Amino acid sequence: MTDKVTAFKQALGNYPTGVTVVTAYNEAHEPIGLTVNSFASVSIDPLLILWSLDKKSQLHPLFSSAGKFAVNILANEQSHLCTVFSSKIADRFAQVQWSPSAHGLPILHDTLATLQCETYNKIDAGDHTIFIGHVLAIDNAQKEPLLYHRRHIGQIPPSFYE
Repeated sequence: MTDKVTAFKQALGNYPTGVTVVTAYNEAHEPIGLTVNSFASVSIDPLLILWSLDKKSQLHPLFSSAGKFAVNILANEQSHLCTVFSSKIADRFAQVQWSPSAHGLPILHDTLATLQCETYNKIDAGDHTIFIGHVLAIDNAQKEPLLYHRRHIGQIPPSFYE
């Protein structure tokens, strides 16, 4: 690895982010999903969000053809979901509680928030594709977020809020 790539990974690895699991159905109507921390807001009018996916991912062609997806923002007690959806487990959804939504998307239970989206645009960006979603529905819960920092998952200490 070049020095610049190493420095880039160190810099971004030291930037704490929230943890999400992006879900959809494949063409056979089987649920698919993966852990993603490359999630951000894009626009208020219209409501747009984005996330990115490595083109080498086995799920890349499935999400590229899905047409819609859900971003499940994980709560601090959901580190097991992060682990399951970042693993090589074949049937990830057999390990978790989920249900289909009215918008036809697989939704994880008890998350901090869920944004159901139709694909608004896909942008080629080097070795990744940026997926931009138009938000169709939002569900929020009063929970604390799960965080990712320096290759570790965790939470904000309760004393932070006191």
